[in-house]
Amino acid sequence: MEQDNGIEIELEHISKKYGEVTAVKDSTFSIGHGEFFSLLGPSGCGKTTTLRMISGLEDPTSGRIRLAGEDVTYTPPHKRNVNTVFQDYALFPHMNIWKNIYFPLKMKGIGAEDAKPRIEEILRVVEMEGFGERLPQQLSGGQRQRIALARSLVGRPRALLLDEPLGALDFKLRTTMQTVLKDIQKSVDISFIYVTHDQTEAITMSDRICVMKDGLVHQIGSPSEIYNNPETYFVAGFIGEMNFMDGTVAGTGAGSVTVDAGGLALRINTGKSFLAGDSVSVGIRPEKVFTECPSEGCNAVTGKVARVVFKGSNYDITLMTGGGEIRYQVPVVNYRPKNEGESVSLYFKPEDALAFKDGDDEG
Repeated sequence: MEQDNGIEIELEHISKKYGEVTAVKDSTFSIGHGEFFSLLGPSGCGKTTTLRMISGLEDPTSGRIRLAGEDVTYTPPHKRNVNTVFQDYALFPHMNIWKNIYFPLKMKGIGAEDAKPRIEEILRVVEMEGFGERLPQQLSGGQRQRIALARSLVGRPRALLLDEPLGALDFKLRTTMQTVLKDIQKSVDISFIYVTHDQTEAITMSDRICVMKDGLVHQIGSPSEIYNNPETYFVAGFIGEMNFMDGTVAGTGAGSVTVDAGGLALRINTGKSFLAGDSVSVGIRPEKVFTECPSEGCNAVTGKVARVVFKGSNYDITLMTGGGEIRYQVPVVNYRPKNEGESVSLYFKPEDALAFKDGDDEG
């Protein structure tokens, strides 16, 4: 049954238990056709278990899974039109590249001559033309990853599932392959569901990100939404860098709240509801902290320099305040050397800050 609403994969109240341990808790979301969708979170958060349920390698304890509108909750993996790419490539070492890519087509009964145009096409897509006669061990890690992708894509699946496929690569090659993967995904126009614990990787490649912790979906949104408007304390701290200062709500107003953070009175513009006396954490990104007030009504934070770290194009400076540490960045060209213990005043706008009530991450 074909979808008519652009949705490729649907998970409806999916849960997975292993004995007394719940790996995935009541997850509901959908993935669009041609979307690059990342499952992001720390080890043990349930992202790989979710991927394995989509692939059919694990059965959910409860809930439904649909692929292109068809219920495949308990359909065997080989009868689902999805393929999986793993970190270890899983190429056959005794077969050359052409035969590795041909293998899944051969299993479907497609003859070598009929398969040849498809294989040539997919080798062009992954930019590996001319490598068909080589063995996997004659290729670099990045080249083997491209061939693993080619083999998974040659059968034209509805979706490609990728379980931390770049984890075995060094940093520079991993960064290069992020661009390659995104370009390949655009060219083949199928859904990619990508599992990673690397938030930079997810932000770089994804159309949308599903952030998970302890089996719970904390937030689903575009990289910009996740980064700029995190819904929970966990998401705020896991995605990018975030300063947190603990405090207590001293007052509330229309669309704003005032927090006492160790003697600092901080005003935060927020649509969330708080009560006076609530324990909260105030979050502010380092790049949104300034050494001069950028507009009227800024929050002022005074403290003493605790650390200065050179990072090439800028200095990363940590200030110790009454509410906790706060980090900010200064371009090297604008930097006046600071000594540890020196007093500094910093500023940030109320609309740039976030407030999280204690316990908002509990599921």
